[in-house]
Amino acid sequence: MKVLITGGAGFIGSHLADCLLSNGDQVLSIDNYATGRRDNLTPHPNLTVVEGTIADSQLVNGVFDDFQPEVVVHAAASYKDPHNWEEDARTNVAGTAIITQACQRLQVKRLVYFQTALCYGLRPLEQPITLNHPILPDGSSYAISKTAGEQYIRLSGLDYISFRLANAYGPRNLSGPLPTFYHRLTNNKPCFVMDTRRDFIFVSDLVQVALKAVAGQGQAGEYHVSSGSDYAIKELFDATVKALSISPDEEVEVRPRNPDDVYTILLDPGKTNQDFGWKITTPLEVGVQAAIDWYKKYGITQTYTHLKQMDASHKRERT
Repeated sequence: MKVLITGGAGFIGSHLADCLLSNGDQVLSIDNYATGRRDNLTPHPNLTVVEGTIADSQLVNGVFDDFQPEVVVHAAASYKDPHNWEEDARTNVAGTAIITQACQRLQVKRLVYFQTALCYGLRPLEQPITLNHPILPDGSSYAISKTAGEQYIRLSGLDYISFRLANAYGPRNLSGPLPTFYHRLTNNKPCFVMDTRRDFIFVSDLVQVALKAVAGQGQAGEYHVSSGSDYAIKELFDATVKALSISPDEEVEVRPRNPDDVYTILLDPGKTNQDFGWKITTPLEVGVQAAIDWYKKYGITQTYTHLKQMDASHKRERT
């Protein structure tokens, strides 16, 4: 199969590319390396790498014409600066419209999209969140723009799967609390955790259901990718400390939530479990250890957040 992956050098895209290549598929990656890393993709005879932005319609359409993809996985997204609304709109909205219409023109078999659980808002109306929950993405530029992209895909009439994601983590991830904990702990900087809970999913579990979608499983529409359970952020911190084999002198400070933090965001994965015959298999501590091992080997110099900082004196990564 010929699979085009936008954001192919990013966290999710690169893991998916690895699996597709190992299965004998042909893969083309488009990435502008705003948050992706060049070392996330290993050269392979069946891998084509294109550097550029999906907001460049001439580039995108030329790549589609040359490669003739059968399936497109749209993993590219702008999220590194919560204040850069223009870039979020350019990549997540205009870029998605360009990708989607290229898929229409070439009549691709399926388009797979990754959406954020923040589409349900910062204060979900139910827990766990079902697929019937209203779409309320106005809490961040990232959520607004990703949701607009999802709506263009729905408008297209294509056979599509939109995976609304829990907090994905694992090797190559540079956003969220885990890489921030690692970076601060290994640089002797103080840490704190927020009094919140989140639903975490390890990247290999996420990739397994994405591969099923690429292969044609599932009905066109939206699905939740989640563990179905939530963890306190402190539990994630404790797992990080254990993976690093360190013993902090003091118990980590637990801070109360800020106005843009919800206590928990827990997605109901029932439809995904049923339609794809899928559920997570990686325990949190195992996944955290794998991520920490990767951070140790490859290093991280910067982490990102798509939620704005409420307190400039305490820079932090939030999820």
